[in-house]
Amino acid sequence: MNAAQIIVLATPVFFILIAVEAFVGWRRGRSVYRLNDALTSVGLGVLSEVVKLFARVWVIGIYGWFVQHVSLWQLDARDPWVWILALIGYDFLYYWQHRAGHRIAVLWAAHVVHHQSEDFNLSTALRQSSSGFLLNWIFYLPLAVLGVPPMVFATVALIDLLYQYWVHTQLIGRLGWFDRWFGAPSNHRVHHAVNERYLDRNFGGILMVWDRWFGTYAEEVATEPCRYGTRAPLRSFNPLWANLQIYRDLVHDSWRARAWGDRLRVWVMPPGWRPADVAARWPRPAFELERFERFDPAVSSRSTVGALLLFVAALGVTAVLLWQAREWPLADRLLVAGLAVALLWACGALLHRPGPLARSGPASAS
Repeated sequence: MNAAQIIVLATPVFFILIAVEAFVGWRRGRSVYRLNDALTSVGLGVLSEVVKLFARVWVIGIYGWFVQHVSLWQLDARDPWVWILALIGYDFLYYWQHRAGHRIAVLWAAHVVHHQSEDFNLSTALRQSSSGFLLNWIFYLPLAVLGVPPMVFATVALIDLLYQYWVHTQLIGRLGWFDRWFGAPSNHRVHHAVNERYLDRNFGGILMVWDRWFGTYAEEVATEPCRYGTRAPLRSFNPLWANLQIYRDLVHDSWRARAWGDRLRVWVMPPGWRPADVAARWPRPAFELERFERFDPAVSSRSTVGALLLFVAALGVTAVLLWQAREWPLADRLLVAGLAVALLWACGALLHRPGPLARSGPASAS
């Protein structure tokens, strides 16, 4: 069974847990879900899996080449210690890849997709980038050099990713000693927050010890609720635009800069950095937390039902694609993948259709 099929089998579990979270939130009098945001988050996860179907060959192929030609040892996948150390090593490298994803603009352009949701719930965990495969693989080459077999690498990567699903919730509070050592909901709420005191903190996946060792750990403070989203809001439910927004901004700034050095620095400086001449001629509004509003346009009931039907259709088409992909020729895979993308795009378009009443309002921790 391959990784794509494992994701298909795990999908019902994801949805059951989302339903449980929504029910518990309702019983506690907290609205932790909005349909438009949840559909967009899950849809971005679906789109990411469609892209991975084609990109996985690229990533594993490069990794396998390094194992074959550059590795210092040939580790045995039958040795349990190889798996344990590979998982710890992967989590360590994930910390640095994740941290770089917040500090280098071109990497942020991919990772930003995961942070665009202005809610924080289990559907947010499924909100994944479709372009991370372009550069993220570079961070994991040390495992290839050490001789970790490709199968072990792919498996521990999936374990690390699946572990992080449960930490995307507001309904589990502080967990005492567990928060000190492991990724947990409180730690990850901090990571997703746009508050100044929480910004660019808690990058660890399974383990929090990396953040403590390297000075990026921050505790959640009860007197300052987390506010979620990004400081340059997406304000869209279009899954294609969600993946392209920051790349577009970087291209514009790079093209407009007068100095060639600035044209290159745009891509490698921290997110938000802009050449002085570009910022002066094309200013962007400064981020103000107190004026932060969630994007929540009203839509008609007909549009809502239509979006739901399109989403279900996209989910079904993608499940069949992921399960059967190895049996199909490339042309068929591309055709069905294009259909899934079109359905997701149409779903997002309906979620923008104006309704009779506006529902935008201040963001909140609930």
